[in-house]
Amino acid sequence: MDNGRDRGLDIGLDRRVPVLVVKIGRYPLHHGGVGAIRSLGRAGVPVYAITEDRATPAALSRYLRGRFVWPTVGTEPAEQLLAGLTRIARQVAAREGRRCIALPTDDEAAVLLAENAAELAPYLVIPAVPAELPRALAGKQSLHRLCLEHGVATPRSVLPRTPAELAAAAEELVFPIVAKNADPYARLSDPAVGSTTLLADRAALTRLAAGWPAAMPRVLLQEYLPMEHAEDWIAHLYCAGGGSAGGAEESGADGAAVNQDVVFTGVKVRSWPPRGGVTAHAYTTANPELAEESARFCRAVGFHGICDLDWRYDRRDGRYKLLDFNPRVGAQFRLFETGPGIDLVRALHLDLTGRAVPKGDQLEGRSFTVEILDAPARVAFGRGHRSAQLPEGASAPPVRPRGRLRELAWAAADDPLPAVSAALRSAGPASHRLGSALRSLLPPAHS
Repeated sequence: MDNGRDRGLDIGLDRRVPVLVVKIGRYPLHHGGVGAIRSLGRAGVPVYAITEDRATPAALSRYLRGRFVWPTVGTEPAEQLLAGLTRIARQVAAREGRRCIALPTDDEAAVLLAENAAELAPYLVIPAVPAELPRALAGKQSLHRLCLEHGVATPRSVLPRTPAELAAAAEELVFPIVAKNADPYARLSDPAVGSTTLLADRAALTRLAAGWPAAMPRVLLQEYLPMEHAEDWIAHLYCAGGGSAGGAEESGADGAAVNQDVVFTGVKVRSWPPRGGVTAHAYTTANPELAEESARFCRAVGFHGICDLDWRYDRRDGRYKLLDFNPRVGAQFRLFETGPGIDLVRALHLDLTGRAVPKGDQLEGRSFTVEILDAPARVAFGRGHRSAQLPEGASAPPVRPRGRLRELAWAAADDPLPAVSAALRSAGPASHRLGSALRSLLPPAHS
């Protein structure tokens, strides 16, 4: 899809102020980072990015002004990560002659930025947020506590600290349950599960725990909301207010603009793997109740910046239950855009440079597809393997999306190389994972 139209877009962005896409850990196939580079680059903003190597999809985007090869795994000491990020941010500031806006694409980067905002302030502009908050929001059990404290519905969960507590939890919980790594950083250094994992019964939990070290990892066991009674919703927000952690940007903006929150809502149609995987296909639909609940929670905890919330609507009690809060830009953020052309990264840039964010409603019927993931997700979906139901009376976007209403994660006629790199990098691992996953979806063989 050709998005050349964005190059002439004038929404008031200060094109002198650069952005640095910050990442911690090795995940080269990240379409969210590519989406941010394209969104800001097409609008004329200088964009720099941290990449694992020179040939990652993000590193090959034509809209990237500069790349910094800094391979990390997330297990490095915090002072080492801070030193590396400071070095890169200093280089961008020296090249551009001003500080750049930091845009984290993972929870660890968001935590690193928040907890070291004062040290990074000479080089980076960061939303003003309590230093400890991103870690608390990204942590599964700490998020659970915040939900209970602020009256937000959330599935019942437990964080066993010893084998005895794990055995007790297995007796108390109703299976199936969901197992998640409880904390950012720990999911990279000491993971209990590779990703969100559905455990059908006690035997599955026992098999999982058998592979853990003697020192039990921090794993959250969470109530599973049954597919036949649930709907998967997403809310993406830019929470304005509070300015930047380093003070007003030296861009010449008068700082007089007071911006409102930008809130988007949509439905997750397919994910891969089918249960607990990342979004493969989604579409927008306005949900004022969910939008208000999401914004209310962000206000209550004092969060500012971009965030990505996963909700599950429980038809049994009519409540939206918060599953995850990602205190950074979500991989599928390009699903959402307003009529004037505002998405979350553009709203962030406008607000942190003291400029007004144009008002406008989200575009309805807009869809987002991750090409690499949606093919196997469609197969699983057709076989009835899905994570949740669609809202009643809705099986697809209200129109077959075209043009501005259709967004692909990788393919773009004006920026083709990221898609080529993604296809080449995913071919081998994807075929292996696809075969394993599809075999697990087949009924057992009969002798």
